[in-house]
Amino acid sequence: MVNDIKSALQDLSSPEKKEFLPQFFKAGKGEYAEGDQFIGVTVPNQRIVAKEFGPRISLIRLEELLSSPIHEHRHCALFILVSKFEKSKDATEKKEIVEFYLKNKKHVNNWDLVDTSCYKILGRYCFENQDDSILEELSEEENLWSKRIAVVSTMFHVKKGSFELLKKLAIRNLNHEHDLMHKANGWLLREMGKKNEQELLNFLNLHYQKMPRTSLRYAIERLDEKLRQDYLKGRI
Repeated sequence: MVNDIKSALQDLSSPEKKEFLPQFFKAGKGEYAEGDQFIGVTVPNQRIVAKEFGPRISLIRLEELLSSPIHEHRHCALFILVSKFEKSKDATEKKEIVEFYLKNKKHVNNWDLVDTSCYKILGRYCFENQDDSILEELSEEENLWSKRIAVVSTMFHVKKGSFELLKKLAIRNLNHEHDLMHKANGWLLREMGKKNEQELLNFLNLHYQKMPRTSLRYAIERLDEKLRQDYLKGRI
């Protein structure tokens, strides 16, 4: 089954994409995804393969795919895992998928892998079980991807109108050294503002002067232009 999935992805690969993707995902020497490998498969094509093979693959076999050095193999595995979680009606099975995700999170090691999977599995699980300890613990880890998983996972909470966890985790890592965390914090704050603009304004009024510029720009992107400029120029 794993070999069939890899073959299907290979058949959909593009030489042009294979050349472009390592640059886009910063896989060069000294970059955050140094050493990641690509075969050049678009996300829509990865989803097609995941839909075809996902229902028939076990978690044991899926772990083999998720541990592949090939980026598209890992991404396809995560699409399958998300689908399994969303379709499951069994609490024990859902917990098993969450544990599988956490066990293998070292392979969820680029922003796209994080962003397309974590809130649909970990975020939803924590929200529905009213227990955010998994995300709290991830936000305390030193690993960049663990921290991003924690913050982006709050997307599920935000979509449900629950903002306290996002605000807590954003503040905890507000001045993280990496730009990918600045973007994640700003993005999720913007999502909060889409649900409740006053919540965003209250947060910004307390913290915007200490926020990295990237986070601030992301967070205020949808605000009225005059208000955006007031925040950018420190006039609030």
